[in-house]
Amino acid sequence: MIPQNLKNSFDMYVNHGIPTGGFLQAVLENNLMEAMGRADDWNREILFEICSYVYNDMPAACHGNKEKVRKWIEERRIE
Repeated sequence: MIPQNLKNSFDMYVNHGIPTGGFLQAVLENNLMEAMGRADDWNREILFEICSYVYNDMPAACHGNKEKVRKWIEERRIE
């Protein structure tokens, strides 16, 4: 289970196109080398759970690469 503060960041991103911080953005962009470099000790320990949450509980169109993340933010900012 991921912490509520991370879920809140993901919810703001999914629902309103509000960018996450650098660590979560790297996760969303599927840049795990960058994510590991940006993660604090706690997030590094739960990275598998975070990735599982993104894959299983978030719309597929909002994650996977930089272009998908950029497009998601742009489309939500217009709404």
